Amino acid sequence: MKFLQKLSHYRFSRYFKLLFVGVDVVLLNLATILSALARFGSLDMLLSKEEKTVSLLAILIWIALLLQNDSNRSIRVEPIESILVRTIKKLVIHAAIISVFVVYLQYNDISRLRLLSFYFIFFGLLMISRYLSMKLLKYIRAKGYNFKTFIVVGANESGEKIRKILAKDLTYGYRFLGFFDETIENKIVDPKLVLGGFDAIRQFVNDKKVDEMYVALHIDNIEIINELTRICEQNMVRIKFIPDFQLYTKASKVEVTFYENTAVLMFRTEPLEFPVNRLLKKAFDICFSSLVILFVFPWLFPIIMLIIKIESPGPVFFKQVREGRDKRSFKCLKFRSMYLNDFAHNKITERGDSRITKFGAFIRKTSIDELPQFFNVFWGDMSVVGPRPHMMNVVKEYSDLINNYVVRQYAKPGITGWAQVNGFRGETKILSDMENRVEYDIWYIENWSFLLDMKIIVKTIINIFKGEENAY
Repeated sequence: MKFLQKLSHYRFSRYFKLLFVGVDVVLLNLATILSALARFGSLDMLLSKEEKTVSLLAILIWIALLLQNDSNRSIRVEPIESILVRTIKKLVIHAAIISVFVVYLQYNDISRLRLLSFYFIFFGLLMISRYLSMKLLKYIRAKGYNFKTFIVVGANESGEKIRKILAKDLTYGYRFLGFFDETIENKIVDPKLVLGGFDAIRQFVNDKKVDEMYVALHIDNIEIINELTRICEQNMVRIKFIPDFQLYTKASKVEVTFYENTAVLMFRTEPLEFPVNRLLKKAFDICFSSLVILFVFPWLFPIIMLIIKIESPGPVFFKQVREGRDKRSFKCLKFRSMYLNDFAHNKITERGDSRITKFGAFIRKTSIDELPQFFNVFWGDMSVVGPRPHMMNVVKEYSDLINNYVVRQYAKPGITGWAQVNGFRGETKILSDMENRVEYDIWYIENWSFLLDMKIIVKTIINIFKGEENAY
């Protein structure tokens, strides 16, 4: 432990970039060797001029990608999922550039299978190294070393929120020292954690070792904020500001862009506004819906259609006009699960609804009634994953009751969604039920990724077999 204590005095984070680059170069060369052994059984093929050139290019391109922006940054509170996504993006770009070089230079003797195995091996080695480095750092911090101390100026909701985030897990490597404020929101902040007012900050920073200061004050306190900045700069304390934009929006993320020298704050990020992401999601929707239509519908549809017709008179399909992306209406398809009635287009289904047939109860419970919506996906009205489309009268009702309700229509509606796999489906008895559903839908729009869509699809399948309480 004395060794760890001695190491903790050094700011290794300053050297993480060079360290990661060095480790990655070693792993890249190791992946090259392993892929050659797996493909050829020996390293002789790597001695050719073409292989040497490609290997050198692979190293130089990977170093360039790592040093670009903060590709190999180390963030104490960053989850492994974020590192996974960032690594995959870099590998895809790397593979694309290498492929262009191989084709342009007409390196026909380069084994494409060897390159493919190289990327799989390299990805595996990268993730193992990232995971082990995170585990090592967390172990060191959990033992009480490599900590950063911080104070929060502003004993309010924003200040308490950042305190909880940084102090909830010792492995993050932060040690909270206390709050400073003139007034205390007793219901939010424990008064025992408040060490004094603004006047006490300078003396505290002089006496104690403070690494970071988080300022959670309203912009009206600009003179105090300027003074805090001076104090931090005089005492080598890094100052960070928590903007109070959530006074104006419930968005969980914001994006700052610059129009020349003017900063512009946007309330929410929308990954699907990027053409590449939209193209990826569209391609998946078409492929996935086509597979379902070609391989599931031919044998399953006749069985379901026959049972529906035998059980009750009426059409096999139920068509209902619903609102989609950008408030565009479309006809949403479902298998009919009710007896014919005059309230089908206006009344929301309730638990134990007498309008539902026996077979209808089964296909609703298992979500089989939603299968025809794969046609809606194929036609482009819906997506496999997205906020569920609501009836027109429901949209009108909740648009008046929930301010950010229509934000969910920034994305195409889906057969399944983030709200649904988290239990928010079925009847909305009270307003908070719909508010929670909207909150999850907006979170999905702000945090979309292809991996998130895959996660939702997997959870949906699990929930279908496990059964859901609110599916009726």
